[in-house]
Amino acid sequence: MRKTYKIAIGGDHGGFELKQDLLAYALTKGNQVRDCGTNGKTPVDYPDIALKVAKMVASGQCDFGILVDGAGIGSAIAANKVPGILAAACYNETLARNSREHNGANVLTLGSGQTNLYEAKKIFDAFMQTECTAERHLRRVQLIRDIEKGNFTPSEAVTSSNTILGGQQIHPQDLEKISQRVRELTGGAGGGGFGQSQSNGSALGPDEIARYIDHTILKPEASLGDVQKLCEEARQYNFYSVCVNPTYARQAKAALVGTDVKVCCVVGFPLGANPPENKALEARRAIREGAKEIDMVINVGAMKSGDEDLVLKDIRAVAEACRDGSAKLKVILETSLLTDREKVRVCELAMKAGADFVKTSTGFGSAGATAEDIALMSKTVASKKLGVKASGGVRTYDDAIKMIQAGATRIGASSGINIVKKAMELASR
Repeated sequence: MRKTYKIAIGGDHGGFELKQDLLAYALTKGNQVRDCGTNGKTPVDYPDIALKVAKMVASGQCDFGILVDGAGIGSAIAANKVPGILAAACYNETLARNSREHNGANVLTLGSGQTNLYEAKKIFDAFMQTECTAERHLRRVQLIRDIEKGNFTPSEAVTSSNTILGGQQIHPQDLEKISQRVRELTGGAGGGGFGQSQSNGSALGPDEIARYIDHTILKPEASLGDVQKLCEEARQYNFYSVCVNPTYARQAKAALVGTDVKVCCVVGFPLGANPPENKALEARRAIREGAKEIDMVINVGAMKSGDEDLVLKDIRAVAEACRDGSAKLKVILETSLLTDREKVRVCELAMKAGADFVKTSTGFGSAGATAEDIALMSKTVASKKLGVKASGGVRTYDDAIKMIQAGATRIGASSGINIVKKAMELASR
C-alpha cells in the first residue's frame, strides 16, 4: 500500500509556478498538503518561506517539507538553520534517493531554473518513496544530530593516523576514496558521465586507458566460455566494464565478484526496432541479473521517419528502468545511418529523457566511430555533462587516443588488451 504524508510546501516568487504544480501533484498522491506561500509572483524573501516550512517539519506538524526557489540552494541553507531540519537541494532522482537513504533528509529543495515540472515530479516521487533504514546510515544521521546539539566527539579512528593535506587531516580510508574517484574521472569512468574527457588523451598509461574501456564481446556465436574468458581478461587488466549480451549478465556478474569491473548489457541490440516497453523489460531483467550499465539502441527507423516522440518515449522507457535499478544508460545512435542534424537531435532527446551517455555505434552497422562524430556528440551533450562512448572500429591504441582527444569518455572495444599492451610498451620506453 502506498504511503501518504503530511507535507509542508512553499516557494518564493521565482518558484511560485512550480510550487503550485507540485502542490497539486502531491494532492493527487493522497497526501495532506499545507501551503506556506508565497501566493503570487510579487517578490518575497525566500528565507521567510523556508522558515515557515522548516518549522512545520521540525515541530512534527508535517512529515516532510518541499521548498522551491530559483536554484534551490538558498532555501536549503535557510531551512538547515532550524534545529531538526536536514534539507537537501536535489536536481535529479539519484540525488533525491541518496538524500533520503543515506542522509535522512526531511526537506527537499528544488530550483525552478534548473528543473522542469516533469523532472520535479520524478524527484518528488523518489524522495517520498525512499527511506533511511540501513544501520550504518542511521548511525551517521545521528552523528549529524549530535553535531547540531553540540554533543559530537570525533572517533579515535578519525583523530589519529591521518594524512595531512592542505593543512587538513584526511583519514586514509577517505584519502583512498578520493583517489579512486579521481582515477575514475581521469580514466573516463564518468559516474553520471562527463561530456568532455578529463584528459586530452595525449599520453595515457596502461592503468589509465584501461579504465576507459568497456571490454566487449557481442558476437552472436559468443559462448559461455568466451564470456568467462572476457571476464578473466577484465579482471587482469582492470577494464571499466565487460559488455555482453543480456543472456550472460548473471554469469558475468558471478565471474567478476570481488572486482571493480562492472557488467554492461546491450538492449534492443543490434537493430533497435523493438517497442519501447520490450526494451524496458529487457533492461530491467538485465539489471536484476547484475548489469550496472545498459547500452540501448534507438529506434533508428523512427528517427529517420521524423517520429521524435517515439524516439523520446523509447529512450525514456529504458532510462526509467535504469534509474529504478540504479544503473547507467548509454544511448546508441548508430551514427553511420544518421545525418549530423539527426545525430544532434538524438543527443538532445537523450538528454531530455535522462540518459547518462550517448554512444556512436553497435559495431554491426556500415561504419563505426569517427572523431568527427565524437566531437559533435560531445559538444551537444556538454551542457548536461553526459558521457560519450566511442564504439565500433576502435581497435588500436592510436584509435582510442584519437577518440579521447575528440571528447570520448568511454571506449567500447573487443581489442582492449591490444590497446593496453601498446600503452604498456609506450610506458616502458
